[in-house]
Amino acid sequence: MKKISGNKLLVKALKEEGVDTLFGYPGACTIDISDELYKQDYTKVILPRQEVALVHEADAYARSTGKVGVCLVTSGPGATNLVTGLATAYYDSVPLVCFTGQVARHLIGNDAFQEVDIVGITRSITKYGVTVRNREDLGRIVKEAFYIARTGRPGPVLIDLPKDVMGELGSAEYPKEVNIRGYKPNTSVHIGQLKRAIKMLNKAERPLFLAGGGVNIAHANKEFTELVEKTNVPVITTVMGRGAIPTNHPLFIGNLGMHGAYAANMSVGECDLLFSIGTRFNDRITGKLHSFAPKAQIVHIDIDTAAISKNVQVDVPIVADAKEAVTKMLEYVEVCDTKNWLSKIAAWKAEHPMVMKKKPIMTPQDIIDAINESFEKAIVVTDVGQHQMFTAQFLELDENKKLLMSGGLGTMGYGLPGAIGAQIGNPDTPVISISGDGGMQMNIQELATAVLEELPIISCIFNNSNLGMVRQWQKLFYGKRYSMTCLRSGAACRGKCGEVPCPEYTPDFVKLAESYGAKGIRVTKKEEILPAFEEARKSKKVPTIIEFTIDPEDLVYPMIQPGGTLEDMILDC
Repeated sequence: MKKISGNKLLVKALKEEGVDTLFGYPGACTIDISDELYKQDYTKVILPRQEVALVHEADAYARSTGKVGVCLVTSGPGATNLVTGLATAYYDSVPLVCFTGQVARHLIGNDAFQEVDIVGITRSITKYGVTVRNREDLGRIVKEAFYIARTGRPGPVLIDLPKDVMGELGSAEYPKEVNIRGYKPNTSVHIGQLKRAIKMLNKAERPLFLAGGGVNIAHANKEFTELVEKTNVPVITTVMGRGAIPTNHPLFIGNLGMHGAYAANMSVGECDLLFSIGTRFNDRITGKLHSFAPKAQIVHIDIDTAAISKNVQVDVPIVADAKEAVTKMLEYVEVCDTKNWLSKIAAWKAEHPMVMKKKPIMTPQDIIDAINESFEKAIVVTDVGQHQMFTAQFLELDENKKLLMSGGLGTMGYGLPGAIGAQIGNPDTPVISISGDGGMQMNIQELATAVLEELPIISCIFNNSNLGMVRQWQKLFYGKRYSMTCLRSGAACRGKCGEVPCPEYTPDFVKLAESYGAKGIRVTKKEEILPAFEEARKSKKVPTIIEFTIDPEDLVYPMIQPGGTLEDMILDC
């Protein structure tokens, strides 16, 4: 058989794996791969403006399509710029395969130009990482990488490609199958454990389903909703699990945790069975561990064995894919007597409903309510901060509306590139990003990518002139000492806050949008919100920035006090 270079085999492998989109940034150690990509027409290559944003774009592409996201960057700084995005994907279980260039093998370890041990650097934030040392291993390693990324608990895989290995001639054969000794992810359900859990569910007087991001990752939303309706058991979700069941469903209580709904947090404290599916029980939903679900037995279904009883000790562990487990449960479950329990939950909802105070000026809820009204179908991507929590509280989700965000790592700068990746993967679906004025500026250079790719994303900026979430903590817990959070602050006012006029906000987002070739709209009043979205929707090939001027005193409530329990909620200030 004719021999081909490693570069050619890699491009062949991408086609074999069905990779229709690759997010790449070139450099010396990957220029030969770029050359081979130029010669083919199957895989579309997206050129972002920075590797940090590039990996977020691949991430959101993967989350929104269910495919594996693929990145290609060069060695050294190109590779290290992936670190934050790899960690983001790792914590949120996103399947990525990231190829990094590397110096020739004889230079590795010699502090060569643009040489770093990227496999070592990312070992704790990738599902698997490897440097290809032999040309004949290349096909097998790439095949295994895609398999590892998308099976079991999905996650990012990194393959480091020395330049000389990629230039060598070798077999043109690309494997058809994978057989990795020691990696046999389980998806089947242990029926005995499942029946034991269902028996507990039937006996419980105050049962509660807790749905995490695993339900969304497994695309088990339809089956889970059917399970909830069949049992008549109420549901709470983590922030990442929001959308596991339609948010307007009568059995959905709300989000759990630090900024969760009052009724959701109270129900965890009172339930006698917490039936959790696809969650890691991180500190943002548990509060103090000793007081989490103190009256409940806990069932935990998760595809990752390591996640079970890692943070919260559970009574019935079930290692399984969420969709497989829920589908199997539907064969056995019966309706539960939850009438009294649902009445109690309804009373909590009525006592402290999830709404912001009505104000004459525009509030974040007004903006999100307008999105609910304006879009029957959409993918909404958030950045990280107050706007993210407002979105998680008020955005209506169902089978036609999806929410993407960095939940586990909390990565500012995810919003705009995330929207780009989602729009590329879903060209016929409206895509909206929601960012704060701080997070937006972390990757605003990607506006050029959106313009050049003719993506009609609508990028909403909640501009309160501050790093709002940190400022909220400073207001509530640090005596209103607003250190390092005012985004107008600079040389003209340093040390003179309140004594001199505030500097003008920098940048002017509308002018900046226009300078990129995008559309810019500024909204300062409630009555301007809906017309702004209507105007933005007219653009079919041009992105739009809508800057909303909001009050920095709009805080996210409820809020769990630091070190507190789920019942230690600050409901208002």
